[in-house]
Amino acid sequence: MRYKNNKVLSLRKGVGIILLNSENKIFVGKRIDNPKKFWQMPQGGINENENFYQAAKRELEEETSVKSVKLIKELNKWLTYYLPQNLVGKIWKGKYVGQKQKWFVMKFLGEDKEINVKTKNPEFLEWKWIEIDKITDVVVDFKLNIYKEVKEKVKKIIS
Repeated sequence: MRYKNNKVLSLRKGVGIILLNSENKIFVGKRIDNPKKFWQMPQGGINENENFYQAAKRELEEETSVKSVKLIKELNKWLTYYLPQNLVGKIWKGKYVGQKQKWFVMKFLGEDKEINVKTKNPEFLEWKWIEIDKITDVVVDFKLNIYKEVKEKVKKIIS
């Protein structure tokens, strides 16, 4: 836990989705709030009375319109990142200092035309499929530790 203006801030619980296509490339979206450089995999918070897998499927659909998926694996440990100090107090209504996330590897069963990032509340400007080894080259630096770990785990699953 960290502090902002003498207030204790905790970690937000969330989920992340590693969406693989038929070539085992990974879906990434270019963030609307940082369009210069950074891409990320779909991820988000958990609603009350929602289990992690339900949250992952909901977040995936909300961010990409994708419904045609099959669960391959839930990664078995929490992965955590902390916001840089300049973002603490600004994101998530100032309640959290970072996120601890459960990650899910899913296979995309549909066709690319199913993917639509121009959703009701869009988070991405555009999207693409990338090789697993490139995932750590495109992510914002404060999430790099999570993406390194995800990359190693996914490489073991798809090899």
